[in-house]
Parts: sequence; structure tokens; C-alpha cells
Amino acid sequence: MNPTPEQGARAVLGTALCVLATWASLLALTGLVAGSRWFAVACGGVLVVAVATTLTRAATRRWWAPTAVGATVALVGLVLRYGAPPGRPQFLPDLDAAGRAWATARQGVAVVNDSFVPMPDVRPGEMLLVVGGLAVYLLVDAAVLTLRVPAVSGPPLLALWVPGIVLGFPAGAAPMFWTAAGYLALLAYGAAPLHAHAGRLQRVGTATAAAVALAGTAMVAGPPIMDVPGWASLALPTFGDGPVGPLELSDDLDLRESLGMRSSQVVLTYRVSDPSAPQGLGAGDAQDDTAASDTTELGLDAEGATPAPAAGPAVDARLVGPLRAFTMATFDGRQWERTENEALEIWDPAALLSSDPRLVGTPPDPAAGTLAQVDLEVGALRERRLPVSTFPRTVTVDGQWGYDSLRDEVVGQRSTGDGLTYSMLVQVPTLTAADLRTTDVGTPPESDLYTEVPDSAHRQDIAALAAEVTADAVGPYDQALDLQTWLRSVANFTYDTRVPPARSSDAVWDFLEDRRGYCVQFATAMAMMARTLDIPSRIGVGFLPGERNDDGTYVVTGRLAHAWPELYFDGLGWVRFEPTPASQSGPPPAWADPFSGIAAPGSVPEELAANRPTALPSGAATAPSTASPAAEDQDDSWAPAAIAAGLVLLAAGTAVVLVLRVRRRRRRVMTPEDAWRALQRELARADVRWSDATSPRGAVREVQRAVDARSGRELDASARDALERLAHVVEQARYAPSPPEHRTDDLDRWVQEVRAGVRTALAQDAPAPVTTSA
Repeated sequence: MNPTPEQGARAVLGTALCVLATWASLLALTGLVAGSRWFAVACGGVLVVAVATTLTRAATRRWWAPTAVGATVALVGLVLRYGAPPGRPQFLPDLDAAGRAWATARQGVAVVNDSFVPMPDVRPGEMLLVVGGLAVYLLVDAAVLTLRVPAVSGPPLLALWVPGIVLGFPAGAAPMFWTAAGYLALLAYGAAPLHAHAGRLQRVGTATAAAVALAGTAMVAGPPIMDVPGWASLALPTFGDGPVGPLELSDDLDLRESLGMRSSQVVLTYRVSDPSAPQGLGAGDAQDDTAASDTTELGLDAEGATPAPAAGPAVDARLVGPLRAFTMATFDGRQWERTENEALEIWDPAALLSSDPRLVGTPPDPAAGTLAQVDLEVGALRERRLPVSTFPRTVTVDGQWGYDSLRDEVVGQRSTGDGLTYSMLVQVPTLTAADLRTTDVGTPPESDLYTEVPDSAHRQDIAALAAEVTADAVGPYDQALDLQTWLRSVANFTYDTRVPPARSSDAVWDFLEDRRGYCVQFATAMAMMARTLDIPSRIGVGFLPGERNDDGTYVVTGRLAHAWPELYFDGLGWVRFEPTPASQSGPPPAWADPFSGIAAPGSVPEELAANRPTALPSGAATAPSTASPAAEDQDDSWAPAAIAAGLVLLAAGTAVVLVLRVRRRRRRVMTPEDAWRALQRELARADVRWSDATSPRGAVREVQRAVDARSGRELDASARDALERLAHVVEQARYAPSPPEHRTDDLDRWVQEVRAGVRTALAQDAPAPVTTSA
């Protein structure tokens, strides 16, 4: 037999409880995901689907219809939100939108597989979370309102807690409490009798007294119980605090993948000091300890002004620049691959390591640049390459490490581990734009690796575009500067962690056409365009400088992982450029800054200082930042969304009212069979039922017995007479050769009289049993 779904005001109440229980259960994932946007989107999606199921349930009694309509609305909504073309909304779903939504879901799976806790709040991951929330709501709604078995709603609600429990990061005590409260409310809803008036005061009084007693007992008995010996030794559950790791930089960067794995764990902490300063006074002490981390990133002093030229460049993290772990030279049109070099060298800890062969093995020279002492400690980083400055530097580290002179990398036999310390004395050259402008490109070792451009259908298109962008440039430096400026321009490109679906076999050309991407796409595009101009290039992968603490130390987290291009100049070696927009990477190096006339790498022009980014740099190659996932996502305005949601709810409410009015108008039955079915529905809401196989006279007896058993009273005369009359005309309609006609007003009146009589009888308390003495 088909289940009898809930309807009417009771169904609306049940839907509200299902929504609240689902929202509470979604809180279970807050310990796994950074940010809160995903939660707001998931809750909104659940509410929209709940409105759809409510309207469907009010319009039809087919038990499967609300779930089917809700699932359809959920599917269409997912396609419209996550399948829309980048940068513009979509109002009607089509096959292209479905394909993009499917691609986003696949990216979400990759994000989940590659992420550390907390997972970044990016659109692909958000989509999977929203799908989970909608699925849980539909299952809970079906269990409570369609099957009318609220206890079955427990497993779907529990499903959202499984990932956090398995990974050891449950959300917390408050979400657990609200989820349990939601489930208990659903159980109470299912246990409440349909004739809600029967014994209402007694039930309310009992529930209130029990709640007060439970709360009072907890408050009084809690402290003594906590003082019982041995209580503190119990292994109570923890609620998700502490890091997860370790972090390892990826050895292949795929331009087709959206921004995935990101971690907020601390991977490095370090201190930068001036070795020429008086003992006990380092750079961190010479500057104001209250300087904010964003001004430190930009190389500004505590007042937001550039350092005084007379004092030379400030010895800080900005001067030392990003810390590079390794480089990549081999690109196949879609993916970078890291190559291994087994020919490692032992180096003198007091001598320089550099990409310039003329400096390797020489002692640091204060006359050749500014010296900076950097003392580092590794945190949750497991990497065989030691993060070092891109400038010439000495490296002192314990353990078995070798130097790859071809790639300027410090490589270990084992990975780094927590607590590993090492130090560098960095020699920062006084490199200027003028130095680069008068320098030709050089020929690095293994030069073929750094000049090869993948053979694709759009190779000539990329070369033509590079020539067009650099048409006015004179020399390789001006060409490189034009490429960087063109890519960094917000008028040309948008930083976006979502990679649109492929249009061709050349990922670089797709990026140049779509004009959206993150640091890997920006760095790759500049490197490949430079190669078409015969400038050797490669990709550096490492970490941005980090955030400065009050004690002068810098903290680098996994979210500051980054990729950038390096171009080879004769006599200068590999020189870093920064094509990724400033909102994610900060300002470019001084020698690559077209607005800077200051020679010191640690300086920043006043124009840039006045317009410094409002967000911390957070580009990412493999362990990207949890800062803004996409420019348009950050600029989302909640006001239009709130207005739209209000209009949707208003329209939904209007539709509910109209549907209910139509249903009331249709209560005027036309035939005896219509009247009988209407009476059967009305009495079922009062939990008075009979089978379709029961004859009309048998149904009369069933109704009378049910009323008598539950209230101890018989139906009043008018209700009993109306029930018998209606049963009689139904028998005539079914069995008489020529059944008489009956007025629809009479049929409708009989239905209403029986309904009112049954509800009145059931609303009265049963009389107390009469006892007689022996």
C-alpha cells in the first residue's frame, strides 16, 4: 500500500523541522572547511528545495511527487550556479551548463582528495558540500513526511558527521547539540498524535516540567561530578583543534586543474637580521614591532612610508624575497614536470650558492650588495628541497644535503621535518632596471630545456600575441617588462582559482583566451611567451615572504605557496618577475616595477604604497592560500542575493495561499464517490482510517468504534446521521441500477458535519472509569 504523506499545517511544521535539522547537521563540516560562504549557500539551497517540496505537497497527494520535484529543483539550481560561464550568470540550464557543472564537481573531488584540513572554501568544494546538504534534506524529508518514519532520518543526519569523525576534526559541542536537538524534535513530531488538541495542556505541562527538571539537575549535579577522582583521566572527545599535515609541494603543476590543495599550517618561521648592525640589535628590533604584516609584505616601515634612502634598503623579508624550493623547466603544453639530478655537490657553508656560476664558491661580499642574515625553522613541511632565497646565499644546515648547481637547489636525501633549523647569509645585489636594460639574454646550462616551446596548434598564435604585446619594446628586459605589465593588468586578466573547461589542446592559449587563472597560469603564460621571444625561462616554486609577528619573526603558511617565472640574463643569472596580480602576490620586484625609480630591491614607490593590496598575498601553486578564491567571488554582494531570496519566498508564500484557496474551493464535491474520498482524507488527518476494501457500512462501524475507543463517547446525532446518509448514497451509487442524483451542497455538508463531529469528540478527554464498591 502506498504511504500516506503528511499534508496541511502539520506538513509545513514538519518541513520546517527537517530544514532546521539539516542546517544543524551541516554544522558538522565547519571543522573541515575554512570560511563560511559554503554554509550560507548550502542553507539557502536547502531552503529553496524545502519551499518546492512544501508547494508540491500542498498541491498533490502523490507520495513520490515532493521528493521528485525537490530533486529536480536541486539539480537545476546546481547546474545554474556551478555551470554558468565564468563571469556571467545563466538563467536557463543547457547541455553546456550541465557539462561545466560536471567539470566543477570533478574539480571538487580533486580538491577534497588533495586538501589538508581545513579545506579551502572554493567553488568546486562548495558544490560537493551543497550537494551533500541537499541530498540529506531530501532523505530526511522523505523519511519524516512521506514515509512518516522519523527515526529513519537519523542515518542521513549522521552521514554529515562521518567525515569529521573519521578525520578527527568534528565541528564542536554546539553543532553536536543542535543536531541531536533537531533529531529529537523530528522524533517528537512523529510521536505527536494527529488530533493535536487531545490532552494538549497535559502534554505541554509534562514537557515543561521535564525540561526544567533536566536543566536543574545538570546545573546542580554537574560541578560535583566533575570533581570526582579519575574524571579528568577519561578520554573525552575533542572537537577539532590543532593542525593536520604535513605539507608537500607538488612536483607537477597542471594548468587544467582549478586551485585545490591549500593549507593554513605553518611550514616555516624565520627571522631576518642585519649582520652589520650592532650586536643585539637586528632588523626586527630596529623597526617598529607593531608594523602590520601587510606593510611588511610591501617593504614598508611602520608608518607606511618607504625607508629613508640614506639608510639603505631595509633588511627584512621583503628584501630577501620569496623562498624558492625548486624550479621547473619541462612543459608539455599542459603540465610542468620536475626533473631529478643525481649529480649533487658538497658545498662550503661559508661560500655562496647561486644560479650565477661566477659567484658559486665565493665568499659573501658587502660591496656587491646588501647582506641579510636569515635563520629559519621548518614546521609542517615535508620537502626534499630546502626553501632558500633566489639571491646568492650561503646555507648552513645539519644532515645529508647536496647542491644541484644546474638548478640552484639544495637537495636532501630525506625530507625536511618539524624542528629542522638552518641559516642563510643572503647577498642581495643592487639590481636595477638600468642594469637589466643594458643586458642581453644569456645561455644557461642545458639551454635547450629553457627555450623549448611545446608544439601545439596555437604555438604560432602565442608567438604572435607575445610579439604584439612587446611591439614597442627595445631589448629583452623591456620585452619581459611589457609581458609582466600586460598580465598583471586587472583590465586584461582576472585572478580566479577556477579554471574554465578546456577549449583546445593548448592550456596556455586557453588561459590567454579566457583571461582567468591563478599564479601557475600567469607564470606559465609569461614563461612560454618569453621563450617565443628567445628569452630562456623557467618556473620557480616556493613561498611568499610571510607575515611578520610582533617579535620580529616571519611566519609562512601553506596558503602562501606560489609560482613565478624566472628569466636568464647574461652575467646576472636567473632573474625573478611577477606577472600574478598584486592582490595575490604583492608588488613586483623593484627592478621589474615600471613605476619604481628606486634601486633597492626592498623599496616600494609611493604610488604603490598608497594603493597597496587590501588582502594578503596568497598566490598558490600547490598549497594555495585560503584567501580570496576568485575575484568575482570576493565581490559578490549579499544585498542583491538577499533581495532575490526575499522575492522568491514572497512568491512561494503567495503560491501556497493560492493553492490552499483552490483546494478549499475544490472541497465542494460533485459525486458521492468524491465525497467519500474527501471524508476519508479528512478523517485520516485525525488518525481515523479504514481500508479501501471496507464497505461503506463497515466504514461507519469503524469510525464509530475508533471514536468510542479514543474518547469514550459516541458521535453526536447530527454527525452520525450525516455519516450514515453519506454511506447510503455511496452504496446506491455503487450498486443501484439507476442511482438517484444528489445535490453537491448536501454531499459537501455531510462531509463537513462528520469531520466536525469526529474532531469534537476526539478533542474531549475520555471520562474517568467508574468504580463500584463491593
